[in-house]
Amino acid sequence: MARRVLKLASWTSMALAASGVCLYSSKCLDPNDFGAIRVGRAVATTAVISYDYLTSLRSVPYGSEEYLQLRSKVHLRSARRLCELCCANRGTFIKVGQHLGALDYLLPEEYTSTLKVLHSQAPQSSMKEVRQVIREDLGREIHDLFLSFDDTPLGAASLAQVHKAVLRDGRTVAVKVQHPKVQAQSSKDILLMEVLVLAVKQLFPEFEFMWLVDEAKKNLPLELDFLNEGRNAEKVAQMLKHFDFLKVPRIYWELSTKRVLLMEFVDGGQVNDRHYMERNKIDVNEISRHLGRMYSEMIFVNGFVHCDPHPGNVLVRKRPDTGKVEIVLLDHGLYQALTEEFRLDYCRLWQSLIWTDMQRVRKYGQRLGAGDLYPLFACMLTARSWDAVNRGIGQTPVTATEDSEIRNHAANYLPQISQLLNRVPRQMLLIFKTNDLLRGIEAALGIRASASSFLNMSRCCIRALAAHKKQKTRSLFRRARISLREAFSLWKINLHELVLHVKGLRLTGWVWALLCWLLPAPH
Repeated sequence: MARRVLKLASWTSMALAASGVCLYSSKCLDPNDFGAIRVGRAVATTAVISYDYLTSLRSVPYGSEEYLQLRSKVHLRSARRLCELCCANRGTFIKVGQHLGALDYLLPEEYTSTLKVLHSQAPQSSMKEVRQVIREDLGREIHDLFLSFDDTPLGAASLAQVHKAVLRDGRTVAVKVQHPKVQAQSSKDILLMEVLVLAVKQLFPEFEFMWLVDEAKKNLPLELDFLNEGRNAEKVAQMLKHFDFLKVPRIYWELSTKRVLLMEFVDGGQVNDRHYMERNKIDVNEISRHLGRMYSEMIFVNGFVHCDPHPGNVLVRKRPDTGKVEIVLLDHGLYQALTEEFRLDYCRLWQSLIWTDMQRVRKYGQRLGAGDLYPLFACMLTARSWDAVNRGIGQTPVTATEDSEIRNHAANYLPQISQLLNRVPRQMLLIFKTNDLLRGIEAALGIRASASSFLNMSRCCIRALAAHKKQKTRSLFRRARISLREAFSLWKINLHELVLHVKGLRLTGWVWALLCWLLPAPH
């Protein structure tokens, strides 16, 4: 025990030393935004959490009821400490903490439920800081650019906040302003996280979270470039223009920079706000279907995926002019461009899962890097048990028992899950994150993926695979055959959906007849 504590102290010292040497050598250490307090807070929290796990569970028999209860308490204490660290260090720490809070398939519930609050506890910059960023980037004062500018932000996130304003020509806009210290802190924060994750791995070899640091290292620079976000917004608006239920706010390029983004102001309620939908007579099932169609199109057909659909970035409303339901997609900083090989294999895997073709599930699971862990991979993708996957995810409804079983087994399979996440292509990690956020929205609305939503996914897969085959041939005859097979496959899906609908109507009729028989009308 003493040796392990000594090892922890040694690695803690090395973490501090390595961070200091790297930062001083790169001449980017600013004591105002990355001082000993900031580093010490992260190192101390990591050390305390590690020590808690090392000492609290060692005297209790592994797997016993007492062990499970004690482990749950340690998980909760550690999650609260981690949440406090994220709130104190802000910026990149909150961003990574939000990502961890969405990993329901990987982390114990104590962690995910505790860290989910980070979506509503992001820091706010002062108006002095907002004015400074706008002055530095646009070269003018706020009162020169806007007729009015609300001091209170509409919302604040880990990297930026959004204010409502009115331009001199009368247009109402949303102004996204980056927190002033985030750019300077992000690279240093990631370096510190990398050293700390390596240190913890020395104590707990099964702790495999370097993939999370690698993802943050790759994605944060993209999210911090608001011009990149504007280009993504225009690309997805053009790509999905055939969906009349989708609204992507227009970008005003003349007043946008890497740290300031001006866009059309669009009002609405958050997609997980069921009360807002009830007040405005918006059908939650219709919203769920629209979200499913939209993301299926992004993933399977276009291979360009919005990877941050947390509730603050997806609004719903009724259009003022037509009264039709509309989804407003915000925050386009993080997209994943899928390679064609990955996209097509992912299509084939989902087709196999939907139609319960287990041989092809194994084949395409392995082609996507899962190897012998393909059953675990299938369960993580579908958020269903292996038994439900084998019986058909579109045929067997989700039960509370199955949900509980998945959560309980997640902690037991943590080493295998971590191994899988290190093994699959990097593209897969953001797809997992997107799936988890969408399922979180479904859970908040009290709905789950239905057979109909899986059939919509299957339609997108069929179209994507047919389009790929047509691109590969110049023969008009072969193209006609491919189109015919595509049409026939889509017709089969429509027929299957009709059968399910008729069965549903018959079941409703039977229930109604039974109620009438049990409760006859009074004479």
